[in-house]
Amino acid sequence: MAAGTEIQDLTFDQLQQEAEEIRARINRFRTSLGRFFVNKQSLIDLMVVAAIAQEPLLLVGPPGTAKSDLVLKFKDALGIESDDYFEYMLTRFTEPSEIIGPIDINELRGGRYIRREQGKLPTAKLAFLDEIFKSNSAILNILLTIINERKFYQDGVPQPVGLKVLFAAANEIPEHGELSALKDRFVLKAESLSVQGDYFEELIDAGLNSEVYKNLNQTPWIEGHASLADFEKANRYLTSQFGGAGAAVAAGKTDRELFFPEDVFREFQRVVKTLVREDKIFISDRKLVKLYKLFRVRSWIFSGGAVTRDDLRLLMYLGESPDEMALLREKVPMLLGE
Repeated sequence: MAAGTEIQDLTFDQLQQEAEEIRARINRFRTSLGRFFVNKQSLIDLMVVAAIAQEPLLLVGPPGTAKSDLVLKFKDALGIESDDYFEYMLTRFTEPSEIIGPIDINELRGGRYIRREQGKLPTAKLAFLDEIFKSNSAILNILLTIINERKFYQDGVPQPVGLKVLFAAANEIPEHGELSALKDRFVLKAESLSVQGDYFEELIDAGLNSEVYKNLNQTPWIEGHASLADFEKANRYLTSQFGGAGAAVAAGKTDRELFFPEDVFREFQRVVKTLVREDKIFISDRKLVKLYKLFRVRSWIFSGGAVTRDDLRLLMYLGESPDEMALLREKVPMLLGE
């Protein structure tokens, strides 16, 4: 990319020339990062898919199951500077000023309701919100606007935010009705479970290494395999394909006709209908469209081509309660014949 060229200014042809190199770098990134965790590769892969698709991902699990550590090492490994990162643990007492910035008193004296958002969520490119469901209604309204519309309001005027990647965590998913809209924004919700039962020795060894790295201020997971710019380019490249750029135009076909084989698409429909009919899993129309995008991103990362049955495993991560998450973890592979 030439100096001074912004990612949003790159043409599809320019992105296509880089696409395979970008894909290789991202694959090195995800597999290398997996070396620093015990049995968390599938979660790292989900984080990569969500980050490229620029869709939020929720990590669910009890304390001490590496949720925060996954996000922090992911951020470090991408080389994201502190100015582009925001993290916060939410409570029901969290004030909007803690998330989107305090009111600028000088502006207020002049009659303008302006927040000083520097260093807060509106200026971050990657954000991590811990215990997201413990936030109050004022914070929930702000988050819904930022997640869904990528904007927040300054003196009643919508302003774009720089957010590209959002990870959130929760010890559990509450079933309060007022949280349904926020839960629906997280298409993917993945459990980070304890590994000591099956990986006791590995956990002790890896945990001890982690303590050494922390005490000696070492960060060996920062290996420079990929950057946030690679993820942004991948997003723009695939989004251009969704819009009909490249092979789709030449073949006179839609993205679905070109990259989603008919038999796999029918399988997608069958599994969704089964989950809705038999298990009452709620899958909104919006979520179905988001799923398509996530399938395509995953297929590009893992195979560089069309969606496969293996990509449909993302349906395992649609659960909105502990019971649904457990059910989908077992039933989706069974429905896919695995």
